[in-house]
Amino acid sequence: MLDRLEDLARELVDVEAQLSDPDVYGDQARSAELGRRHKELEAIVSRSRALADRTSDLATAREMYAEADGDDRALLRAEIDDAEAAIEALTDEIRLLLLPRDPNDDRNVIVEIRGAEGGEEGNLFARDLFSMYQAWASRRGWGLEVLGAEPSDMGGYDQVTFQVKGDGVWSRMKHEGGPHRVQRVPATEAKGRVHTSIATVTVLPEADEVDVTIDPNDLQVDVYRSSGPGGQSVNTTDSAVRITHLPTGLVVSMQDEKSQLQNKERALRVLRSRLLKAEQERVDAEASEARRSQVGGGSRSEKIRTYNVKENRVTDHRLGLTLHRLEQVLAGDLDELSDALVAADQAARLTEA
Repeated sequence: MLDRLEDLARELVDVEAQLSDPDVYGDQARSAELGRRHKELEAIVSRSRALADRTSDLATAREMYAEADGDDRALLRAEIDDAEAAIEALTDEIRLLLLPRDPNDDRNVIVEIRGAEGGEEGNLFARDLFSMYQAWASRRGWGLEVLGAEPSDMGGYDQVTFQVKGDGVWSRMKHEGGPHRVQRVPATEAKGRVHTSIATVTVLPEADEVDVTIDPNDLQVDVYRSSGPGGQSVNTTDSAVRITHLPTGLVVSMQDEKSQLQNKERALRVLRSRLLKAEQERVDAEASEARRSQVGGGSRSEKIRTYNVKENRVTDHRLGLTLHRLEQVLAGDLDELSDALVAADQAARLTEA
């Protein structure tokens, strides 16, 4: 590991030199790529230098401890313990930073939420999940843009699609994909019985046009009039767009914008992201399995998280973690759950390394 750290320190010097080159500064794409690499290298090198300093401190403290007596030995023992703990923590941080990066780490995400089971109650829960992520995005300083929504009869969502952009979006949002289960008394329940409903969340890395090339001849584009809850027409022109990717059978529909061109552009953004994810899954068996676990079948037996209103409880089944503060979670306070999922993911990657 020490040899690799030395190589990375030399690479950091080289990247800094390139960033100061006027020719590179004028190349926006190259400059952005070098900037991202500089940020990665600086994090590793700063910790490796701290590790070297603490290792030197430890060696000095051990030498002094061997010759000390009385109160000095107790003070030096504490210094040795502190240095050893710092070295262990820095070593773990460096090992984590040296792991191969997720290829989607720098991407924004596109999220699709659908009511999956429980009829209108599932659609209402889809709305609640959207509101939860909207509030979470605001807390973390992320930008959120609704790309398309299909409202249900009682004010929920048959489906809502939105983009989230910002620092660290993929590393956190990717853990939200999968069936989410709610247990509560629906507003339509006259006898006060608790019902169980499901909404599914799918998280896609957003693809740029250069990532996925789509042949226009592979697309079937249909236009129609937008409709609202109950099927009533909400527009007098054929502005809604449905795009079918013929080779894969993927279908994306958008109707929120009044412009047919805008709806088509949004549909293509979602289609590119779906195709990118499908290609990543094709070449990576583990990613394919993760995708299947995200979408699942939308049944009650498949869930990543349960929200129990009566008990004010949220349980993440992947972690076995239960929080008794449902209201705060639904209000966007997801960091405790998210931090635990990120930590578990990092621990698993370190074990596999």
